[in-house]
Amino acid sequence: MSAGRLSALLVLALLVLAATAIAFGEAPLSGVQYVQAFRAPSSPPGEVLWALRAPRVVAAAVVGGALGLAGAVMQGLLRNPLAEPGVLGVSAGGGLGAAAAIALGLAVVPGAIEGAALAGALLAGLAVIVAAARFREPETLILFGVALSAFAGALTALVFNLSLSPMATRDILSWLMGSVANRDWGDVAWALAPMALGAGLCAYAARGLVMMTLGEEAAALSGLPMARMRAASVAGAALLTGAAVAAAGVIGFVGLVAPHLVRGAVRHDPARVLLPSALAGAILLVAADLVGRILPTEVELKLGVVTALFGAPLFALIAARVARSWRA
Repeated sequence: MSAGRLSALLVLALLVLAATAIAFGEAPLSGVQYVQAFRAPSSPPGEVLWALRAPRVVAAAVVGGALGLAGAVMQGLLRNPLAEPGVLGVSAGGGLGAAAAIALGLAVVPGAIEGAALAGALLAGLAVIVAAARFREPETLILFGVALSAFAGALTALVFNLSLSPMATRDILSWLMGSVANRDWGDVAWALAPMALGAGLCAYAARGLVMMTLGEEAAALSGLPMARMRAASVAGAALLTGAAVAAAGVIGFVGLVAPHLVRGAVRHDPARVLLPSALAGAILLVAADLVGRILPTEVELKLGVVTALFGAPLFALIAARVARSWRA
């Protein structure tokens, strides 16, 4: 199947799922109310559909798309099917920035938490870019990312430990579990700018990702500016992940699973898999948010919890399949 045809099918599936997610929710609407919502968007049913559900669904799609694209880039860059946006410490850096902002009482400042999360992710991404420029081996970069992620996680735990306010501790934990609840159109617009820049950098690095599949020596002889493309891929993934963390908190497994769902259909081409991975990530997160909303629980499940519950078994299956291929 061509990448264009696959992307078209994924777009259609995403539109159908998004329409379903907007139509259904915790508060059911009657047929008359749906008609009223379309005729008068400012009516109470219209507010439910277009001011509450629609921004939430779009935010889930945008965040999922960013994580799916970042995951595909990371797997291509590191040539490791188990890589994902959090493996380089970018997600942990964003979580640390948000946790520090909440602990310092900056939640009352509009955009402060989101800005701190993006700044933390970008600082982590900058550290990874410096490491990528010095160490070309994917294994070294993975180890550096794991160490960075562990250090950021330790600092986040320190913020928890030193926090004197139980309310701040609760808010930090809630943020780290991830959610797109109560997002509005302004939140979506705010996240789109860094995501668009990150997507552009990933598109620029796509040819480099293809050459990396041939090995470092072949890539170096290709005539492409591989060092620049490697830095662009890391920077693009960092921007995408940082903006996703800033918009929805820390959400795992989407960036890992999404590329695997579509890679076989594009013959494992690391450049052609980028757009389908983004669309698959958007579908996964919209579906996860819908599940979290409609499950009959006393408290709505956090988005990161839902993705972990479904993503962990998928991760195990992927790891088992990779292990079998290595033995073969």
